[in-house]
Order: sequence, then C-alpha cells, then structure tokens
Amino acid sequence: MSEIAKDKSVIPESEEVISTKEITLSFGPQHPSAHGVLHLVVDLQGEKVLRAEPDIGYLHRGTEKIAENLLYPQFVPYTDRLDYMCGMSNNLAYVLAVEKLLGIDVPERAKYIRVIAAELSRLSGHLIAIGAWGVDLGAMTILLYAIREREMVLDLFEMLCGARMTYSYMRIGGVRYDATREFLDKCLELAEILPKRIDEYERLLTGNRIWIKRNKGIGVIPADDAINLGLSGPSLRASGVGWDIRKDEPYLVYDRLDFDVPTGENGDCFDRYMVRMEEMRQSVRIIKQAVRDMPDGPFNVDMPEIVPPPKKEVYSNMEALIHHFKYVSQGFKVPKGEVYSAIESPKGELGFYIISDGSEKPFRLKIRVPTFINLQSVDYLSRGEYFADVVAIVSSLDPVFGECDK
Repeated sequence: MSEIAKDKSVIPESEEVISTKEITLSFGPQHPSAHGVLHLVVDLQGEKVLRAEPDIGYLHRGTEKIAENLLYPQFVPYTDRLDYMCGMSNNLAYVLAVEKLLGIDVPERAKYIRVIAAELSRLSGHLIAIGAWGVDLGAMTILLYAIREREMVLDLFEMLCGARMTYSYMRIGGVRYDATREFLDKCLELAEILPKRIDEYERLLTGNRIWIKRNKGIGVIPADDAINLGLSGPSLRASGVGWDIRKDEPYLVYDRLDFDVPTGENGDCFDRYMVRMEEMRQSVRIIKQAVRDMPDGPFNVDMPEIVPPPKKEVYSNMEALIHHFKYVSQGFKVPKGEVYSAIESPKGELGFYIISDGSEKPFRLKIRVPTFINLQSVDYLSRGEYFADVVAIVSSLDPVFGECDK
C-alpha cells in the first residue's frame, strides 16, 4: 500500500451497526458506470470500501510500439484513438513533440487554429464528462443537454476537417486545412450560446440537493497527496493547485491570451465538477480571443519534404509533391536526440517522449496519458467511502480507456 494511502482499513466501531464480514467484489469491466473497460477489485466491509484496486489493460493495443514502426507523419491518426472523446488534443500533443525534435516553428495562423481546435476539444471532453457523470448518479437530463451542445462542437470539427470523432487534422508543420471564415463565424456563434447553456447545467445540478449529497465531501484528496500521486488537470486543480501547462509552461499562443485557471478548495468530487464547469467558460473566452486575433498567412510551414502542397497547388508545385512522396517512400533523416513535450489536455498533462536515432521512425516513443496516472488515486479516494460513492469518484476522474491502456 502506498505511503500516502489513507489509513481507513478499519471501520470505527461507532459506525458499525451489525457485525459484517469482508467481501471482495468485482466492479466492471462490463458495467455502464465503469467508463469503458475498467475493472475495479473492491474489498468491502458491509457498504464501506476497504480497498479499491484498478485492474486495467483490457483495451491494450500496443500504440507506443506501433509508433516505432511508422514514419513520423503516419502515426498522427493513431493518436485520435487515445482519448477518443477529444482527439484534437492528442493530435496536438504528438505533432508538438515531433516539431520540437525537428526544430520546426509553425506559422502564426496555424498556432491560432490549433488553439481553437484544442479548446473545442476541451469543450467536447468536458461536456461528455459532465453528462456521463450525471447519468452515473441518476440524472438523465444533463446528458441529453450536454450531448446537444457537444453536437454543435462536432459540427464545427466537421466544418474544419470533415470528421466528427477521429480527425487526423494536425500535421507536422501546421494543420491539414485552413480555417474558413464560415467556420470562425460559427465558432463565435457557439461562444455566444454556450455560456447560457452552462448556466442551465448549473441550475440542474449545482444547487441540486441530491447532486450535492452524492459529490460534496466525497473522494477528498488534499493538495500534497494529489501532487505526490501525480494527478493533473481538473483532478489536481480541484485540490487547490493552480497548475495549468497553458499558463505555467505556455505553448502555441496561450501566453498572449487572457483566461483564468479555476481551482477548488476541498479536493472532493464536487470541486472536480465545478472546476470543469468553469473551464468550459474559460475555453469560450479563449476561442473568442483566438478568432479575433488570428492573422492571415500560411497555415503550414514551407518545408515540402515534410508537408505536401494543398491539392489546388499540386499542378503548380509538382516538384514539392515529388519531394514529399520521396520522403514518404524512403524517409528522411531527423536529428538524433530525445524530447518531451506536453500539453494541458482536458484530463490533464498529455505528453509524448520521443527518442530519435536519426532515422525516419522514432526509436522509442512513450506517451504520458492523464487517465493512467489519475487512476492511481482511485484507491486513495475510495477508502472509507460507501460503495455507491465509488461510482461518483470514478466519474469525477473522467477516465477514457483508449488512452489508459494504449
């Protein structure tokens, strides 16, 4: 047992009504509240949790090993399949790592487009997180409302790149397509509608006595223990730690944008809910500023050996196309070395660590995914709580097992 694990192995006698023996119960992996193929081995004494051990790996696909057998650009579509609720964030984290390895600085317009796509992805992830959380605790309406707004976000992604779930939109050196004026106008429309809808969610949940009873004071973790367990994202900020990579280690153009980093005070399920609600409002602020400040210009770096020309330029730039196909078929040398690059994904720190041996493929690739790290806290958060509270605790961490098991 971890040194920082709470000592709740013994239920106080004052709470015992009748003598009960300990039992071990399997929760998941085929359970709607397990958020995927999570298997929890839960030791119970009556309704109280003595231990909750995550048993993961049911969705293992060898993603990191696949990356080591592909050319750098070929791995982008695989990143969509990590946190498939917000694939744009995965695209972004990977291409930023490769660009850091290659020493590429993408054009300004591409940076702003990437910020908009990343914040839309955050909205998409948080909306499904809040909606699924509500259903897990018996509130069906909030899921229907959240899915309604999430469909608007997916409509925007479809306008941007033609896909609604697996995008493959980011590319090394920029983005696949430019952002049209129509897309930017629709982003502003969403930015006007969404705050009112978030207020509507709050009227449904924030003051609801059942919601408060199920989340307030449940799954508490103080700041020191949250840091020691490696938590990140809303799960860390709910404990009062104002760490956000967009602010503390800025990338793209986040250092030019005005937004707040919401934090909680108690580190319980309710604070993790409130942090996500406020983060959606901040994402709207960021999108409005990025649309306003976006400059004209190219949306890809001028490196034909890496980025093929757009279709409309194929015949006027045939030499560049030939260079690109030569690269894809034969590969080109990249610098030897190692890099780590991370972003603030909707669930926390999403980072890619790449070791290059100078060939056209990564020698080693390791993905630091927030779901995997955050799940370490399930046992800590669950000890001494009721078994029914485990559902709220898992929901508050918002796990997605595409990225957890990789």
